[in-house]
Amino acid sequence: MNSGTKVIGYARVSTHEQGANGVGLDAQEAAIRAECDRKGWLLVDVVRDQGASGRSLERPRLIAILDRIKAGEAEGLIVSKLDRLSRSVVDFGTLLEWFSDREASLIALDLGIDTSTPGGRLVANVFASVAEWEREIIGQRTRDGLAAVRRQGRAISRPAVADRPDLERRISRLRDKGWTLQRIADKLNADGVPTLRGGKEWRPSSVQVAAGYKRRKPRRKSVELPSVKRRRSVANSTG
Repeated sequence: MNSGTKVIGYARVSTHEQGANGVGLDAQEAAIRAECDRKGWLLVDVVRDQGASGRSLERPRLIAILDRIKAGEAEGLIVSKLDRLSRSVVDFGTLLEWFSDREASLIALDLGIDTSTPGGRLVANVFASVAEWEREIIGQRTRDGLAAVRRQGRAISRPAVADRPDLERRISRLRDKGWTLQRIADKLNADGVPTLRGGKEWRPSSVQVAAGYKRRKPRRKSVELPSVKRRRSVANSTG
C-alpha cells in the first residue's frame, strides 16, 4: 500500500481480564501504530475487542470494520498478529476472499501478510494451505489412534461398526444380494443378533449405520460478511 493509505487497526483479547488490564490490547495497538508510522499509512482508527473469541468471525466490532471498509472509510485492515483476527483456517480464507473482492488490503504483521503486495498474497495463501494441511494431519493421527485402541479391544465411548467387522461384512453381503434394510433388520432380529449398542431390536436405520453409513456432518454455518461486488477494472470502465 502507498503512503497515505487509510487503514483501520484491530486489537482483540479473548478474556475480559486481559481486556481490563489493557496489557494485551496496548501491545497490539503499539505495534499497529508503529508500522503505520513506518509505512506512512493513515491510521483512521484502532478498534479494541475485549473478551471476544477468535474462533468465529461473528464479532460485531469486526463486522463493523468491514462495513466501514466497504463504505470507503478505509482501504485496509491491520492487525499485529493473525490469531487476533482469526484462529480458524476456514474463516481466514473467507476473509481473504472478502478483501480480494473488495480490492482492499489485509495486513498481519507477525507473519508478514500484506495482501496489497504479491509477496504478501503468497504468504497468506501458503499459510492458509499449510494450516489446512496441519489440521488434516491432526485429524488423521486422531483416527489412527482410535483405530489402534479398537484393535486392542478397548472400548471407545460408544460401540462403532469398526468394533464388529463380522457384522458389517454380513450386512454388506446381504445388501449386495439386494436385500432391503427392513428385510435385513427382520433377519437379524430373528437370529437374535444384538444391535451395536446391545439392544434387541434392529431397525432399518440401525442396519444402515452398521453397514458403515455415516450421516454427513452439517456444515458449519458461515458468518455473513458485508456483501461486496468486485470493482470494474479501469480498462473495462473506459471501454
